[in-house]
Amino acid sequence: MLKDKDRIFTNLYGFESPFLEGAIKRGDWDGTKEIIGRGHDSLINEMKESGLRGRGGAGFPTGLKWSFMPKESDGRPSYLVINADESEPGTCKDREIMRHDPHKLIEGCLIAGFAMRAISAYIYIRGEFVYEASVLEKALEEARSAGFLGKDACGSGYDFDIFVHRGAGAYICGEETALLESLEGKKGQPRLKPPFPANVGVFGCPTTVNNVESIAVVPTILRKGGAWFAGLGRENNTGTKLFCISGHVNNPCNVEEEMGIPLKELIEKHAGGVRGGWDNLLAVIPGGSSVHMIPKSVCDNVLMDFDSLRAEGTGLGTAAVIVMDKSTDLIRAITRLSEFYKHESCGQCTPCREGTGWMWRVMERLCKGEAEIEEIDMLLDVTKQIEGHTICALGDAAAWPIQGLIRHFRPEVEARILEYKKNNAA
Repeated sequence: MLKDKDRIFTNLYGFESPFLEGAIKRGDWDGTKEIIGRGHDSLINEMKESGLRGRGGAGFPTGLKWSFMPKESDGRPSYLVINADESEPGTCKDREIMRHDPHKLIEGCLIAGFAMRAISAYIYIRGEFVYEASVLEKALEEARSAGFLGKDACGSGYDFDIFVHRGAGAYICGEETALLESLEGKKGQPRLKPPFPANVGVFGCPTTVNNVESIAVVPTILRKGGAWFAGLGRENNTGTKLFCISGHVNNPCNVEEEMGIPLKELIEKHAGGVRGGWDNLLAVIPGGSSVHMIPKSVCDNVLMDFDSLRAEGTGLGTAAVIVMDKSTDLIRAITRLSEFYKHESCGQCTPCREGTGWMWRVMERLCKGEAEIEEIDMLLDVTKQIEGHTICALGDAAAWPIQGLIRHFRPEVEARILEYKKNNAA
């Protein structure tokens, strides 16, 4: 269990002021000039040593991602873009950072921007986060007034500013290249890669897109040292992580914990346990709605980190733990997610545009049992034809919840069909 001295987000629940005075009391903006003074390459190497992996879902090593940015300019400026378009069902961690600890994100932007030789940062925030955006804007004004941003930021000789850009509520803009398109004022549709953003990103310039949590932990890592962060969690899954626990638990919550904590311990210690006791657990979606659900038998022992969950055929994703007890109609739950992905598909790729709607319509029939047993395999086959055949991962995200249902709960789907046949045998 994470010790208090190792906690990064000390105002996660908003008990103290989110603004500059409170932030400085919590240790933010302490020695920022000295951190920047270490130099570009030193900061990137320290981030590599920390083992931090991206907290937006993919888990790509953050220091390595930064190192892809050009060291010598070819005349184009470089940019840092923060993905604050948190739209994954079940996920609500970045919102809390911006609401209660915005200066951690702002200081992180300055340091990360310097490390990558960026001239400014854009925070692309979800349109529905009206309050969070206003808190962020106020915190930015405070930072500028204090001399932490703008010309000669923190007295470091480095000029850097941050701009907030509000989205319009499209899930697809959480995909980094669709986000860049939207930031440029175009329709939010993913780009083909290559070229990757580090070569051709926003406005055709070198760009790194990072998640809010990934950047907000940077100042603390660089103050305490990469080795400190690497000493938490498990090998290749280091550090602390914000977990969002929702669904059938006694105390739904956001909590910062060490990577690799057992799922059962996470739910019982922090969320008050499963409603009706652990034995009433049916299934858990461990990483936001786009990963495979896992049954209770897996939940008993699985660890909450990238590699442990991948070994069980699912993923950590955004670490949004959605708990479902035995009262849950799993087929209906997955149907609802299928409808969400159908609605949020940008329509650019045929497998996703046509396939998400087709899968949702089949799931609606499976919910009622109005289907044939053979259609289960046909549905699984179609998910495989969508998965991996689209420009971005939305096709995969639509396919995986259905695959998880069929893999672990096929007998329940078959029983629904047989029951319908029996009741309508006339």
